[in-house]
Amino acid sequence: MSNAYTWQIERMDCYPQAEGQSDVVFTVHWRLNADDGAGHNATVYGSVGVTYEAGAPFTAYADLTKDQVVGWVEAALGEEQVAQFKSNLDGQIQNQINPPVISPPVPWAA
Repeated sequence: MSNAYTWQIERMDCYPQAEGQSDVVFTVHWRLNADDGAGHNATVYGSVGVTYEAGAPFTAYADLTKDQVVGWVEAALGEEQVAQFKSNLDGQIQNQINPPVISPPVPWAA
């Protein structure tokens, strides 16, 4: 069974004014969630910096889409880091399914 991954954008930090634009995003706080569809899930949280260059295409803050911002996050992290995060999430879920350490009750408690 493969896990489903979803990005969640927690918040974005903005400069009120920068490079002639308003509400210019400079940090994106994100969460990547994994779910196996059988009640096991895992998450990783982080943030990335983004930079707007004067003259580059600009989207007003109110018009930003989740897909656009997730694209920024994935580009900032790079494919290798995103793959590593997903692998770590898979490991967390596997540890929930088959715990590497358990703490059964003491035998004399029964």
